[in-house]
Amino acid sequence: MSKVKICGLRRPEDISYVNKYLPEYVGFVFAKSKRQVSIKEAAELALKLDKRIKRAGVFVNETIENIVNTVKVCKLYVVQIHGDEDPSYVSDLKKELLKEGFNSTEENKVQIWKGIRVKDETSFEEMEKFEADAYLLDAFIEGSYGGAGKTFDWNLAIKAKAYGNIILAGGLTPDNLIGARNKVNPAVLDVSSGVETEGFKDDEKICRFINMARCY
Repeated sequence: MSKVKICGLRRPEDISYVNKYLPEYVGFVFAKSKRQVSIKEAAELALKLDKRIKRAGVFVNETIENIVNTVKVCKLYVVQIHGDEDPSYVSDLKKELLKEGFNSTEENKVQIWKGIRVKDETSFEEMEKFEADAYLLDAFIEGSYGGAGKTFDWNLAIKAKAYGNIILAGGLTPDNLIGARNKVNPAVLDVSSGVETEGFKDDEKICRFINMARCY
């Protein structure tokens, strides 16, 4: 069964919603976005987050130093990188995390998810070069690093599974998640705008998304 990640939390209400329905992961966006939060804001929100929910941080072309600091302050379990980071960046990030005491045991492991913007099959060529724990697939939108809420050809996502663990994102909603899950069977279904109303997280949509992901 695919796990669920609710991304783009930014209000105390968002925390209360996820605490009710317990997705496996939630995401705080530190990159420029309408859902962007500061490290301080994310840390304060995370204090109220149910301990069973794992925290992910979303970054775009951020310095390794800032990412490691954010991991420490916000106690992140996942680092999502969605920019122009190359394979050596991932290797260096892993080294720095290890130097800071992370990844020495399963309890303090910090996963690295590399975002891949899917345009066609050539989009997956770079995946072989990375040492990421998983790959988050999102739609390719010119001038965007992700989070545009657009779907892409899920047949391509099936092919991407040959390269590693897949996190499926891009335009997921309570109405299409069953089709996405049954077709792709990703490790994680990642949703943000698909559980929002007028730009803000919606209690009923989050409930429906998580229940459908788990019950069918």
